[in-house]
Amino acid sequence: MKDRYLTKYIVKDLKEKMVFVAGPRQVGKTYLAQYLGKKYFQPYSYLNWDYQPDRKKIISFQLPSDMKLLIFDELHKYKNWKNYIKGIFDKHKTDFKILLTGSARLDIYKKSGDSLMGRYHQYTLHPFSLAEIAKTKTSNQPWQKLEFAKNDKTVGIIEDLIKYGPFPEPFLKQNEIHWRRWQSEKTDRLIKEEIRDLTVIKDLSALQILVELIPDKVGSLLSINNLREDLEVAHKTLVNYLRILELFYFHFRIYPYSKNNVRSLKKMAKLYLWDWSVIKDDGAKFENLIASHLFKYAHFLQNSQGLKTKIGYLRDNEGREVDFIFTVDDKPWFAVEVKINEEKSYLDYFKKKLDIPFIYQVIRKSKIDHFNDEIRIISADKFLTAFV
Repeated sequence: MKDRYLTKYIVKDLKEKMVFVAGPRQVGKTYLAQYLGKKYFQPYSYLNWDYQPDRKKIISFQLPSDMKLLIFDELHKYKNWKNYIKGIFDKHKTDFKILLTGSARLDIYKKSGDSLMGRYHQYTLHPFSLAEIAKTKTSNQPWQKLEFAKNDKTVGIIEDLIKYGPFPEPFLKQNEIHWRRWQSEKTDRLIKEEIRDLTVIKDLSALQILVELIPDKVGSLLSINNLREDLEVAHKTLVNYLRILELFYFHFRIYPYSKNNVRSLKKMAKLYLWDWSVIKDDGAKFENLIASHLFKYAHFLQNSQGLKTKIGYLRDNEGREVDFIFTVDDKPWFAVEVKINEEKSYLDYFKKKLDIPFIYQVIRKSKIDHFNDEIRIISADKFLTAFV
């Protein structure tokens, strides 16, 4: 796969401002950046902060001339990177375009340097999804009924995504031995290289244990106290560990959506992984797959269209729950209940309480699409074609 789902949006934005592309390790940021340079901005230059000769050029401002695009990779590891890039952009914005990529969030150092407000657009690059692999296109708009694409290959794609996960290398290899080795190396590098180098965490062994415990917590209400007792660390320490793992794209959290006419639980998060393939429970893994597709779509609409999108879950004090609600400007667009097979749900209840326009029960079994009253029961291989 050469052309990623963000390509045309980044190319358009580079004509006016800098573009920052953040995302997990090995999600394809460097590949995407160099692809953009080769196809749209020849000649271009790629400078990697982790490569010492490039680092010397960056610090001494020895930037190549006559380039249409400068790509800076991992520049956020430079303490003064914000002032540095601001100065270059203000002086050379008519000379060349600037693209920054980083495996940790580019806002990880909020205190470092001057404001870059108004000088850049930021994107979060997600791993593969069904629609991106199948190259399906839809033109869905907020609060309108979702459109779904037809593609005979989506059933097989779903099964491959469930088994090998969404990251390009293991998905494209589709080899179980390679997947196991890749997972082990990815975790080691995340903790022993990236987090160790960019944070002040002393007890990396506790963080390693937390990484091993989290997959079993996917889809459940996250109990900080239970995790704290398992790790034998202070509440504040555990909260910091979770925050750091989130900053480095290991997991993401969603929170309950509430309105005055629904007595919902407060603050309790549900946690999902960027890479669901390590989850052992089939139901939790399938739920995580759907969550990740919705999360990717929410980021896409934020980054490319400036919409205020969010995914949350629905749960009241009586225990009624729906897995996901997708909102735009805090207004419900659609709700989703995820099941392996078709089952009874509380979608109808919350639809009436919150006036949710569309409700879907998404199941793993393929080639299903019918209505049960107002609930559309639909297979994941069709439902996920609505997104990016």
